[in-house]
Amino acid sequence: MADIWWKAHPHDLHRIADRVSSVYIERSHIDRDENAVVVINKRDTVRIPAAMVAVMLIGPGTRITHGAVQLLGDSGTAMCWVGEQGVRLYASGLGPSRGAGLLYRQAWLVTRPKERLTVARAMYGMRFPGEDVSNMTMQQLRGREGARVRRQYQHHARRTGVAWTGRDYRPGDPFAAGDDLNRLLSAANTALYGICHAVIVGLGASPGLGFVHTGSATSFVMDVADLYKADYTIPLAFDLAAKGLTEERDARLGLRDRIAEDKLLGRIVRDIKTLLSTDGSDIPEIDVNELWDDKVGTVAGGVNWAGTEEFPDDPLFVEFAQATMGEEHIAVIGPEFDNEPHDRLRRGNEAADT
Repeated sequence: MADIWWKAHPHDLHRIADRVSSVYIERSHIDRDENAVVVINKRDTVRIPAAMVAVMLIGPGTRITHGAVQLLGDSGTAMCWVGEQGVRLYASGLGPSRGAGLLYRQAWLVTRPKERLTVARAMYGMRFPGEDVSNMTMQQLRGREGARVRRQYQHHARRTGVAWTGRDYRPGDPFAAGDDLNRLLSAANTALYGICHAVIVGLGASPGLGFVHTGSATSFVMDVADLYKADYTIPLAFDLAAKGLTEERDARLGLRDRIAEDKLLGRIVRDIKTLLSTDGSDIPEIDVNELWDDKVGTVAGGVNWAGTEEFPDDPLFVEFAQATMGEEHIAVIGPEFDNEPHDRLRRGNEAADT
């Protein structure tokens, strides 16, 4: 296990804000054992209470049973099928009992010009630490950002000795235009978009409701990814070019390693939630999964209604809560495959992933 985004309170499992934000699983088998998801590989067996996880990221070399998918769906846990360390998002599914509070908040902000500008300024403020952007127009912010990115390119060109002649990008085919450095930048940015996309979908927000970008099904993905390019994809592309590593796969794997090392996934989650609550208010947890009650009308569904004094007797939940305390993100990664059939499968997956 490595990194957890939040520690769930054991008596309020249905609230997304209180759950472990993500579990990333690679080279393992996922099955169901009563109300727990069991992750099995040659090295470990990990039992995870499904109701304590907000999103499960299913990486390469992983199999999942129908029973496990059913349990995760019933628990309101999002599932995303991703590349290594979440570098690309291939498919996703949302459980029927997920709250829509984050999505409602995002839609409310993006459809009101004043509030939308506030969020856009907050995004630019994250890129300009120590600067006051509260009174800048969008035109001024775009100009400031353009100058900042230009300085970044020039700085890393001097640092690495790699010549920089300007950005060249072909939409839809990022590895086809420009010199080696441009192609590395495009490949790394594409991988970063995949990571941000997986997090946005996993949180239940909309990838298409952007604040700076607009008109695309991934506008918010591009908004969020722009927060991290100066720290990740730009220096990475120059570093790889300086070493003569110019393949798209070099950029993807290099970004994967840096993101895992820095635990960027947790930072993306925190930044998104901060951006969508710029006024400091809590994001409502709206959940239509309710139960009828003859005295009060309805009560929340998805809650363990056993008395709280009974809950600590369940060793699975106690063990999980203790193991994840203080962490930000869980990763369960099996050992490398050591036989020929698995080697062929892995090579095939890597070829498809590139």
